[in-house]
Amino acid sequence: MRTSLKLQLDEARQMARAALAKAAEIGVPETVCITDEGGFPLVLERMDGARVTGPQIAWNKAFTAAGHKRSTHLFNTAPNGPALPGNEAFGIQWSFEGKFAVFVGGFPIVVNGEVVGGVGLSGGNGEQDTQCGLAALQALKELLGASHEVVVQADIKK
Repeated sequence: MRTSLKLQLDEARQMARAALAKAAEIGVPETVCITDEGGFPLVLERMDGARVTGPQIAWNKAFTAAGHKRSTHLFNTAPNGPALPGNEAFGIQWSFEGKFAVFVGGFPIVVNGEVVGGVGLSGGNGEQDTQCGLAALQALKELLGASHEVVVQADIKK
């Protein structure tokens, strides 16, 4: 047996607030989803004016990042992205009834080397979604302080 870290609702809410604040700052209507380690939503928020498809897409990205322990865009990053044609996981995006997202905007939440959840963004282009995701991760890092190590980077593979 081992002790596991669990992302708490208040932490997820602060992450979502930070992502939405960054979205407002850069002028893009985003949807953000913060999930637990199993990919189940703790917080799902859609900004006024954001696409109605955003909640499902953001959840899919967070689900994929948490469950597969890597940033979603790494699945399609050449030359070795596992979901690229001819590579070992080509077609994985049709798994889980199409819920598996293999494009930019999903990031695992890694604390002390352990994946404790996922963050997914939908609404901007890849760069904008990434900025908002990094803002969410940075907010958790600041909230937890020196007591925990939080990975804040775009390319996360655990």
